[in-house]
Amino acid sequence: MSRLNFYFDPVCPFAWMTSQWVRSVARQREYAVEWRFISLRLLNAHVDYDAQFPPGYEAGHTAGLRLLRVAARTRDEHGPDAVGALYEELGHRIFDAPPHDAGADGVDPPGTAAFLRPVLTEVGLPESLSEALEDDTWDAVVRTETDEALELAGRDVGTPILHFDPPEGVAFFGPVISRLPAEEEAVALWDHVLGLARFAGFAELKRSLRERPQLRAMGVAEEEIGVTEDWHAGSRRTHR
Repeated sequence: MSRLNFYFDPVCPFAWMTSQWVRSVARQREYAVEWRFISLRLLNAHVDYDAQFPPGYEAGHTAGLRLLRVAARTRDEHGPDAVGALYEELGHRIFDAPPHDAGADGVDPPGTAAFLRPVLTEVGLPESLSEALEDDTWDAVVRTETDEALELAGRDVGTPILHFDPPEGVAFFGPVISRLPAEEEAVALWDHVLGLARFAGFAELKRSLRERPQLRAMGVAEEEIGVTEDWHAGSRRTHR
């Protein structure tokens, strides 16, 4: 069985979309996926959010770090498979729900205990893990794996980062996809991406115009196609 390390921040919609594609491929190609951590909040610790990001990004990235603290404690106490189950349920609740204003109309924003406890219950984990939201001692684990991901793919990256056949295999940022491929398309896309990445001279293939992520939380219906800004564009030291 092949191995893959997948570095994620739970509030990144592109990481979520790519993770769903990876899960589809793993079912068909028998990849063993280890879900590891990369924090957009730590990547942007030096950034003036008001100047570099649209409103709400700092709160969102901070929520991601808080959830990664819980993921780190979850792995420590319940093993790596529990992290995969936790991330999957978090993603469904964050991105597959209709858009809303966090905190309005009784909606609990990600990064709060009220949001997290039902997630933990759904995947069979104790609600006491929510205590890690406030425990910044877990930041050391998250920071170590964030640095690990940057060592693999370079510092001018965002999320997700994929590392094939660790520790020696190739690693890269992305791919950034805006919609989930059908089962029969998922493996073909995988083979193309991996073929490019395994060529030692390959560095980057990118376009800044792309359709909006096809997620209910982004306000996009399944039949709609739109164009959105490149969330990874801008400052070379800004990660989104």
